Amino acid sequence: MAHHKFKVGQTVHLIPNRLERHVPAGAYTVQRLLPVEGHDLLYRVKHAQDSHERVVNEAQLRAAEALAQQH
Repeated sequence: MAHHKFKVGQTVHLIPNRLERHVPAGAYTVQRLLPVEGHDLLYRVKHAQDSHERVVNEAQLRAAEALAQQH
């Protein structure tokens, strides 16, 4: 069984897929771990600036710490 990689309260960076041009990339906070759907690990995340919440797939998220080390 798959396990969520990120924890509630953790800051992550969302990388929208090419079909989600309206979704702002950037820093989000994990609000909730959602049940596994098929092979997808889902999260409810909240945008750091506009406080908008959305449900995203784990593949769209990167740890904020990992991105900071790359720059």
